[in-house]
Formats: sequence, C-alpha cells, structure tokens
Amino acid sequence: MMVPAALLLLGALAAVLAPRLLARTDWHDREPVVALWVWQCVVMAVLLCCALSMTLSAAAAWQAVRGHVFAPAPHAVVESYALAGGPWAAATAVALALGGVWSATMLAREITRARTRRRRERAELLVRAPVLPGEEPGSDRLVVLEGERPDAWWLPGAAPQLVITTAALRRLKGRQLDAVLAHEQGHAQARHDWLLHSSAALANGFPQVPVFAAFRDEMHRLVELAADDMASRRFGRLTTALALVELNEDRGVFGPCPTPHAHVPQRVHRLLTPPDRLPPARRLRLTAAAALVPVIPVLVTFVPGLRALG
Repeated sequence: MMVPAALLLLGALAAVLAPRLLARTDWHDREPVVALWVWQCVVMAVLLCCALSMTLSAAAAWQAVRGHVFAPAPHAVVESYALAGGPWAAATAVALALGGVWSATMLAREITRARTRRRRERAELLVRAPVLPGEEPGSDRLVVLEGERPDAWWLPGAAPQLVITTAALRRLKGRQLDAVLAHEQGHAQARHDWLLHSSAALANGFPQVPVFAAFRDEMHRLVELAADDMASRRFGRLTTALALVELNEDRGVFGPCPTPHAHVPQRVHRLLTPPDRLPPARRLRLTAAAALVPVIPVLVTFVPGLRALG
C-alpha cells in the first residue's frame, strides 16, 4: 500500500504547493498561452494522482479488481506492490471514486447550465434580431443589435456567433472593430469556454482545494490576455488597447471603485507597455517541463513493477 499512499501524498503536495510556486513566477503575463498550458498540466497531474491511487487501492481491497488491473503482469510484479487488503484500502478507493463521480457531476452541471444560458441568450437574440425571410437561424456569424451600451461578445456552440451592438459600431473606429472581432475569435478558436467550464466545475466541486480555486481564477484572467495578444499581433497593441477603452470606459472600470471588470485597466496597461516575451528556447523548456509534470505520477506508479522486472 505504499504506492497509493505515495500518490495521494504527491497529489496533496501538488495541490497545495503548485499555486504558491506559480504565483511567485513573473512570466505569466508575458506568456499567457504557456501559462495556460502549465496550469492544465498541473491540474492533470493532481487528477492523475487521485485516479491512480484509487485504482491501486481498489486492487488492494478487492481480488476481482486486482485480477483486471494486473491481468497481464507477472506474479513478481504483483508481489512488488505489496497490495495488502484492508479497510483502509477499501475506504480510500471508495472515497476517491466518489470524488471522481462528484467531479463528473459538477462538470455535467456546469455544461448543462452553460447550454441553458446559451439557449436563453440565443432566444433573446432572435427576439432582438429576428430572422428575415430566406435566412436560416444561426446562419450569420456576426449579429448586430440595437443597443445604447457599447458591447461585443461571442456565443459559443455548434454555430458560434459574434454579437456586437450598434453603440460599439459607432464608437469603434477603423481597425479597432477588427481588433475586437479578432479578440473574440481568439476565444472561439482556442475553445476557452471549455477551460472555463472545467475550471469552474473543479473549483465549485472542491472549493477547499487550493489548486482548483487558483486554476479557475487564473483561467479567467489568462484567457483574456491570450485573446488580447492574438488581436494585438494582427492589429497592433495600441489599436487593441483603444478598442478596450472604448468598450469599457462607460462602465466605470477606470475609476477608483472596483467593478466586475476591474481587470480591464491592467489589460490596457499591459497592451500599452508590453512586457518582453520570453526567448523561444525558454518557452520551449517551460512547455516541455510542464508536459512532464503529469508523467511523474505515472512513473511513481510503475516504479515497483519496473524494479521487479529488473
């Protein structure tokens, strides 16, 4: 039972220490795409620790599970894991299995709520912008709405649509509109909605786990920075910053009082004073190192078996 316990300890350490270690780094805002990848790899490693520990604990508790898990393995490999059954093994396996079911339930709830919200928004969209004769619902990727507040947003789904108000069209000048469209298209192309759903499901399901709460908060911030970079690479940082200002200045986000869009001033400042990007070699090293993080629990799991095989 040493390997399941070691996996649980490794997962707990990663869940507690990873957010603190990542918070001390200063390159997240410089490379948001790499940061998104790093966070996903860390969370995947924590989940793998739990899944592998559950599997080995179940194999220790029940002979039938052990027969399926170690079916093709030699007897020496099975003996190397010292899978002594007992109440602790069964309790650990059941607790981790319930945690997995709870995670899947929270993800399903998050996706269901998102779909319900999208259906409601699309129904409201049809009321405000009815389909003309000869048009098919959802056939246009760009929908213009009458509105006094400048706004633009992306509706994900099977037929994604970009919605923009007439007030935004009046305020955005020239390439600023193109920058806003590129920003929203960046969200759609990278499927940022799935990152937001999965991070929200884990954080809502396990609010006491630090890595999941930090994962959700960082996803909301980093996806916006990544979309800003995608727009600025095509239309320039100044143009993208001005477009952000035009869309948000009437919401009071640039005042002294905090608002739900308090991150917008930081995004504008980042666009106007861009930080230096990391060298390509360091970006590659960070990407490769992050990809190796989920491999660690797999290696821990197979160490006894590999030793038994010599």
